[in-house]
Amino acid sequence: MNRVCTVAIFGAIMLTFVACSKASNSTTSATTAAATSSATATSADQTQANVSTDGASIYNTNCSSCHQATRKGAPGMFPPLAGNPVVTGDATKVVHIVKYGLTGSIKVKGTTYNGQMPAWGGQLNDGQIAAVVTYLRASWGNRAGPVSLAQVSTVKK
Repeated sequence: MNRVCTVAIFGAIMLTFVACSKASNSTTSATTAAATSSATATSADQTQANVSTDGASIYNTNCSSCHQATRKGAPGMFPPLAGNPVVTGDATKVVHIVKYGLTGSIKVKGTTYNGQMPAWGGQLNDGQIAAVVTYLRASWGNRAGPVSLAQVSTVKK
């Protein structure tokens, strides 16, 4: 009987050990998966933060002299970007304007503007254009989606 008890206790210990080992591995796997997922989310958040930071910097350097720091533009000369349906509408259109410029009139919020937007494609690469357009589409109350490098690259004159 003593030997049977010893074998039973040993068996129970081994089963407990195996079960704990599997639980530990799945906990470790779950912890590793959560950490990887968190790192991926952090990386995506960081990438989005970089795009926002880069976009803001590009805007301040290249766009704010005309469209102003307030993004309200200059009446009759430069259209506002805040609440501008061209900015928040079809991404291809706003990318085309930034990349290749715009000559002629444009109507925004009932006001006609007849200025000239310079083409920034010669000074900014497609990644910078994607960053600034994403920034324009997501700032100052604008709620449009981001623009990718691939989207900018496909826009032709």
